[in-house]
Amino acid sequence: MEKDLLDVIFNSEKRKSVLLMLDDGQKEMPIILSSLNTTRSALLPQMKILKESNLIYKSGDSYGLTNIGKIVADEMKTFLNTLETLDKNNIYLATHKVGGIPETFLKRISDIRECQLIEPTIINAQEINLDYFKVALASKTVYFVFTFMHPACPWVLGQLADNNINVEIIFTRDLVNKLIEEWTDEFRHYIAYDNVKFYVYEKEVGISSLTVTDGGLLIRLLFCNDEFSNKQLLCQSPQGRQWGKELYDYYLKDSKPITHI
Repeated sequence: MEKDLLDVIFNSEKRKSVLLMLDDGQKEMPIILSSLNTTRSALLPQMKILKESNLIYKSGDSYGLTNIGKIVADEMKTFLNTLETLDKNNIYLATHKVGGIPETFLKRISDIRECQLIEPTIINAQEINLDYFKVALASKTVYFVFTFMHPACPWVLGQLADNNINVEIIFTRDLVNKLIEEWTDEFRHYIAYDNVKFYVYEKEVGISSLTVTDGGLLIRLLFCNDEFSNKQLLCQSPQGRQWGKELYDYYLKDSKPITHI
């Protein structure tokens, strides 16, 4: 049965398209034909196969998904979205430590399929992404996870905090120790802000950095050999933003507040 269903679904582009289209609800035949740019005579044999496989039902001149069809369409959409994500970012994901992303979120990587690769030049490697910084300045709260300190971070933090934007930052233990040693005054200064919260995460963080604004996320992964990479993935879709916020919360639940140094 499983093999038959796979054949039914993936051996015909028309059948696959019909299932995905009907996932949004029952459709009349003229709408289906128009969307697929096909004729009734060409599509009816494919609809017959889907109906015989208990994936769709017919009501008058309309078609919809059965309960089984709904399950299949939902899983198919997730699978195809995952393939799209992997295909679009194949080189980046193949050369970077994707395994550093917690498994729960890796399984949902299709949530960030609308991301774009940001690759600063060597000259601009130490500069911040100004376009994304503008998005941060328009946010109510900005969330960070840092395993390293970008040279511009104190300036960015100052701009956000002084504009009454809530800022939450999770640091690794090694980075906290470095900040206390090398940036003592700055660290102590921002701890005193009511709208700034610092946390320390004692476990290993598999990613390099994460920024979540009201408008999306910016994530940086390590190279596969654990070396630093300046390449980042930017995602500004609501679904991607939710993925990023939940990833931040994943680290937050095992983090401890830093209230003084």
